Amino acid sequence: MSIHTIVDFLEPINRYELSNDEGYKDTQLGRHINAYEEEFPDITNADMVLVGCGEMRGEGGINNTEGPNAIRSAFYGLFHWHKTVSVADIGNVKVGASIQDSYAALKTVVCELIEQGKRVVILGGSHDVTLAQYAAYTHLEQIIEATCVDARIDLNMDSVLPADNFLMELLTGVPNFIRHYNHLGFQSYFVHPQMLEVIDSLRFDCFRVGKIKENMEEMEPPIRNSNLFSFDIASIQHAHAPANRLTPNGFTGEEACTLMQYAGMSQNMSSIGIYGYNPDLDTHNLTAKQISHLLWYIMDGIYLGKKESRFEDRDNFFEFTMAFAEVETVFLQSKKTGRWWMQINGDKFIACSKQDYLIASNNDMPERWLRAMERS
Repeated sequence: MSIHTIVDFLEPINRYELSNDEGYKDTQLGRHINAYEEEFPDITNADMVLVGCGEMRGEGGINNTEGPNAIRSAFYGLFHWHKTVSVADIGNVKVGASIQDSYAALKTVVCELIEQGKRVVILGGSHDVTLAQYAAYTHLEQIIEATCVDARIDLNMDSVLPADNFLMELLTGVPNFIRHYNHLGFQSYFVHPQMLEVIDSLRFDCFRVGKIKENMEEMEPPIRNSNLFSFDIASIQHAHAPANRLTPNGFTGEEACTLMQYAGMSQNMSSIGIYGYNPDLDTHNLTAKQISHLLWYIMDGIYLGKKESRFEDRDNFFEFTMAFAEVETVFLQSKKTGRWWMQINGDKFIACSKQDYLIASNNDMPERWLRAMERS
């Protein structure tokens, strides 16, 4: 498989139809995105590659590409602030005769882009399309950390819809390439208490939406450690994303943008999927506009992440060696971005927060360090 071969799985877009035939100003993203229209774009220098997938059968819906294109229409009209961040748009994955065909096509496209070292952003259909996103890593036999943002935890085996239970295959399928899984933003009244106990027994981490809202910065480390990021718009309040008909509660639009900025900043992140958008349920295209803002903040995160130093350049980090609970470890803080890492198992470092450092400096064991050691 090659970049040229994946064109067979893709449909081009019309940039000016997205702008209602008005065109774009030099200051808008629509004039700077390298899009697949008549010819497949050169993605050599692309920091972010967009691909649409209108597969909605997993939630009992009807397939269409209007969702990804509505998001594009809003995104292309935003102002271009990040001159050093290059974006390519390779169009939409062709919907297959079956849902498995659509999965296979998207998997093939994402797999090739990841192999090329690209950060792929999927403008998806239903949330189960995350399986195709994950399948790219299984094909490459890459062991990964995954983070999912959703008001529910999709492990409902009583449902026949893949969108309601796809996490079972993701977390327990054999062979399995999930080293660690984080679930962000669940709302307790949608989740059976025993489900949380099962997930905790696997040493996976779940964070309730209310807890996250108390300190958003604590979510940056788990996202920074992740390779796969899957975001369901059901996690955003209905008032900020009217196409979310599941719940009135959740993250605000600004909080969702912050999580996306963290995903963009991560050097480990190679694929981001934004799922659950049905344009037929939207009001005044406000959800499409909200998702376009998420994309803008991914770009912002990439821009900020480019300022980060490499671990090999230790002169650009403050280094703190300390002992807590009779364990000696090292904390690093970037002089450029202020982000933190902590040492586990000798020379391995994982992302952490300043709070972890403060806990350790008080001779207490940070929970993040303990759970990481349990998984290692």
